[in-house]
Amino acid sequence: MDTVARNEILARRFRAIRNVSVRLCETLSPEDCGAQSMPDASPAKWHLAHTTWFFETFVLKPQDPSYVVFHPRFEFLFNSYYNAVGEQYSRPHRGLLTRPSFDEVGRYRMHVEQAMFALLDEPGRLAADVLDIVELGLHHEQQHQELILTDVKHLLAQNPLAPVYRQTKQPAAIPIRSLEWRGYPGGLIEIGRDDSPGFAFDNESPRHKVHLEPFELASRPIRNGEFAAFIDDGGYRRPELWLSEGWAKVQSEGWRSPLYWKRQGERWSIFTLAGERPLRTEEPVCHVSFFEADAFARWADCRLPTEAEWERAAAEVPVEGNLLEAGRFHPEAAPIRTGHDGPAQLFGDVWEWTASAYAPYPGYRPAAGALGEYNGKFMSSQMVLRGGSCVSPRSHLRATYRNFFPPDARWQFSGIRLARDAG
Repeated sequence: MDTVARNEILARRFRAIRNVSVRLCETLSPEDCGAQSMPDASPAKWHLAHTTWFFETFVLKPQDPSYVVFHPRFEFLFNSYYNAVGEQYSRPHRGLLTRPSFDEVGRYRMHVEQAMFALLDEPGRLAADVLDIVELGLHHEQQHQELILTDVKHLLAQNPLAPVYRQTKQPAAIPIRSLEWRGYPGGLIEIGRDDSPGFAFDNESPRHKVHLEPFELASRPIRNGEFAAFIDDGGYRRPELWLSEGWAKVQSEGWRSPLYWKRQGERWSIFTLAGERPLRTEEPVCHVSFFEADAFARWADCRLPTEAEWERAAAEVPVEGNLLEAGRFHPEAAPIRTGHDGPAQLFGDVWEWTASAYAPYPGYRPAAGALGEYNGKFMSSQMVLRGGSCVSPRSHLRATYRNFFPPDARWQFSGIRLARDAG
């Protein structure tokens, strides 16, 4: 694709993606947008400002000599972790930033957008390598759209009023898939991003060979009802099921169920972005840590798939499912699909923990400069998740996408798919 045509496509995507971020905050009050419920989360206002800072810092300042920064201290306030750019405001204290106001952040976004429109609406003005940065910035913003929803959910869950972010209609009861197994032969395969057109993060490359032993992958994610059976069987009281660090978390954090579950007598309820409601046993379990996923797999006499196994299965599957665009913001049960024998829900509903540590692929080299800090420096003490969730934008996902979080993280829409050795 030539530079002019690509420029025109990115100009349209820029407008569309930026609009989505704002729409996600329409049902929130200014107070909602400014609060921070834990150090790992950020206020919605900060997400809106940080994604704007990205374009101001990496596109406008270097490419537009006439650009005037909106506020000289915003570079410090809204820099997340780019040490090559400069110092950053303390992440755990972002909720203390009562100023700038939500309205001023909106004006900041408009200021930067108008300058970006001027660049993007003049095809040929930006070179191909700068368009690469624009495209990276758009996928970066889509990551933060997901974070807006996960962070807002965690925030609202702290409120005894169980506030509703957005009312959604619960799906009707449908026939659902029983858990079955799909077998895959062993052998040498290739995983990772190749040189085909389209966006990918640097951590998805280089494409390389991996040897797999024959394996089987579960036909769907684990359901709430199945995880409840693990709880009833003493899953959170049995140290033999847990990795040592996971068992220490169970003890120190008092884990007794997935995040957002609450027992009411003999029944469970769950907090969702549509408020609190009874737990539906047929829905995929979510908001579990890697430690919980691994313990459940041991209890079920199975294991978690490696990321290479997961990608081998997902390479045959289109990117479709219950994603951000559906507007449901909650995992749903997989219906029975006639004539389909492959794994269901590989994309959407819940991110799926893998047994793979987040590490560089053979031959990986981070980019030079500040943007080289995007992924590479986090390749320590993290586990890989695959597939996307009910709050992931569809155009942001692909089979090679590598998400990563610490093994004790629970506030993401993270779930469980089992694997086992064949034979």
